[in-house]
Amino acid sequence: MNQGQPQVEYKEAITQSADHREVYKKQSGGRGKFADIVFTVEPADEGVVGLQFESVIKGGNVPKEFIPSIEKGFKMAMINGPLAGYEIDSMKVTLKDGSYHDVDSDQLSFELAAKLGFKNCAKAAKAVIMEPIMKLEVITPEENMGDIVGDLNRRRGQVSDMGDRAGAKTVKATVPLSEMFGYVTTLRTLSSGRATSTMEFSHYAETPKNISEEVIAAAKGVEA
Repeated sequence: MNQGQPQVEYKEAITQSADHREVYKKQSGGRGKFADIVFTVEPADEGVVGLQFESVIKGGNVPKEFIPSIEKGFKMAMINGPLAGYEIDSMKVTLKDGSYHDVDSDQLSFELAAKLGFKNCAKAAKAVIMEPIMKLEVITPEENMGDIVGDLNRRRGQVSDMGDRAGAKTVKATVPLSEMFGYVTTLRTLSSGRATSTMEFSHYAETPKNISEEVIAAAKGVEA
């Protein structure tokens, strides 16, 4: 039986606004490739999922037929985030300006310019790794409460509530999923098998820097 580390579904996110110009140019005998775009990338508006894309280009600096290719390039870039290749759920791109070449510009050139441009401005847009956070509830005998809370603290857990239920104590907390592997076994050990827990997905949150570095290094197949 394979006992490898279970996979955590991380995501990536853009946290700040960044302006960028990307000029994509290739010359390899015969017809070349050329695309030039100026854009702003930033977090999407509240509640928006996916790419929020707008072109405010005036005149024909970038011909209309190339705009959908630029949008497609940004959409493709979101599938493999710039830090570790994890998906980006939402972001906003405003296409502001650009230029083209009568002969060398085509749809693919503009699509590639968008993909490369996003990758190259991700640092300025403060791209971050996001991790799934779980809602956990533990029901435990009172005498095991201290050990269980201590263990949750070691797992980067945030205790939100403690209470009483039918002669036992309850602990409610939010804990990163990546810290919860093997938890049921640990809980059994800490409480001599008397505590129980339930867990469900809560939300995504930015990972601390040291964890981000580990996730990025693992994605690139190197030691952090």
